[in-house]
Amino acid sequence: MKKILTCAVLVILFAACQNPKQKQSETTAKNVSEQNLVIDDAAKERLDAVLKSFINDSIVAGASALIYEDGKEVYFNAVGYADREAQKPMNRNTIATIYSMTKPIKGTTLMTLYEEGKFKLDDSLASYLPEYGDMQVISKVDASGKRTLEPLKRPITIADITRHTAGFSTRADFGLDQTYQEADLRNLNNPLPEMSNRLSQIPLGFQPGERWEYGISVDVQAYLVEKISGKPFAQYMKETVLDPLGMTDTRYFVPKMDRERVAAIYYKTDSSLTRVSDEDVHTVNYDQWALTPGGWGLTSTIDDYMKFAQMLVNGGSYKGSTILKPETVKLMATNHLPAVQDSLWLPSKGQVGFGIDFAVRTEPPHSVEENNGTVGEFFWDGAASTLFWVDPKNKLTVVLFVQVFPFQGKVHKMFRDAVYGSYSKS
Repeated sequence: MKKILTCAVLVILFAACQNPKQKQSETTAKNVSEQNLVIDDAAKERLDAVLKSFINDSIVAGASALIYEDGKEVYFNAVGYADREAQKPMNRNTIATIYSMTKPIKGTTLMTLYEEGKFKLDDSLASYLPEYGDMQVISKVDASGKRTLEPLKRPITIADITRHTAGFSTRADFGLDQTYQEADLRNLNNPLPEMSNRLSQIPLGFQPGERWEYGISVDVQAYLVEKISGKPFAQYMKETVLDPLGMTDTRYFVPKMDRERVAAIYYKTDSSLTRVSDEDVHTVNYDQWALTPGGWGLTSTIDDYMKFAQMLVNGGSYKGSTILKPETVKLMATNHLPAVQDSLWLPSKGQVGFGIDFAVRTEPPHSVEENNGTVGEFFWDGAASTLFWVDPKNKLTVVLFVQVFPFQGKVHKMFRDAVYGSYSKS
């Protein structure tokens, strides 16, 4: 009996001796983990300061930012006004017009059909949308404005419409800007089939694959989804992406009961910040229209969009709902941009290529003037200067909401520097 008690005492003493070391080890591990965080206390201070500067310097009326790291919320702040005239503060429930941040959601919707084997990226677009089978390309325009046309050197592929290399162009030297205007491609009364039919009658500005030119390709993606799925695009997107993620505030039509939460949009000049008429910017979301565009048109809240970003950083799944396979997300976040003649303003985003409806960072910044970020990050933004990105290396997802025209690139530059710290050449 005495021997048993002695052994028991030794066990207790051994455990007691080990606990301080174990606690010290756990504390050390915790400290190391905290030191490795991107969003540490210093980053939070930088973020608070830069958001306040946007308001104090009258760059925007209101701003909100939400950041998750390793699956946990690590930062949120909202400053200024969603509606300055009504004195409504920017907050977590504010509904923003996200413009081209619609595009990655539409690309994700399209890729659910890719996973079902309904198409391949190198398939000809005309195999599914025959109107694009007889496209022609402008090779030159004479002094009188007469166009010389040539046939396609190769078909437009589905990959082309996911990376903006289809040849659709509004280049002014060929008069295509005027042609697009006359075709009224964004007429809200025209459904996707009519939009697509009108687009297919306009010659291309470049041969497929020769140039990156941002534009209407994602609207064609939306129609492709409609044709392949056999369902209206908005319905299919809602059923396959939005509803499974619980993105209840991400939609085309905002009902009257929710319009009090919709942020006003402002126009920035050198000396003022002026509210844009609601009629000019919110008409698309305040009525039910025939057109459900792929490249723009959605509204969202910051938490809704974060659900989408979290799904992507998690390899296609979020809280029990699987939207895409990890390999599909990786495919989307890989640079697919071929060698092109010119990529217009894409280099202004940093050292990037383009995947499937995302810009993809291929190199670290080369100078302090460039946008900060991490290689492998994928992201996009919207015309009213909204921004999101997914940083797989740091398991970081970021959403920034502001509502200002024209596009404020310096807002993104300052915000990225606040997240990652000042640029340093390594």
